[in-house]
Amino acid sequence: MARVVVNVMPKAEILDPQGQAVGRALGRIGVEGVTDVRQGKRFELEVADSVTKEDLEKVAEILLANTVIEDFEVVGFEVSE
Repeated sequence: MARVVVNVMPKAEILDPQGQAVGRALGRIGVEGVTDVRQGKRFELEVADSVTKEDLEKVAEILLANTVIEDFEVVGFEVSE
């Protein structure tokens, strides 16, 4: 078994109102110097050794991300020996 992380983020050209709201709030709580905030999603999957990176990319593309407006990255996947 392995733990795999899939990060999903808005594409760079897509407006991110949630990230913008967080960015504005930083000044109100006295935090200076943060120039940009993008908010995304993180999924942690516990997977069997039989699951391939291609399987995980299919899951991310079909279920976890809206690929019209979001990019995804599969992190921590290593082939078992």
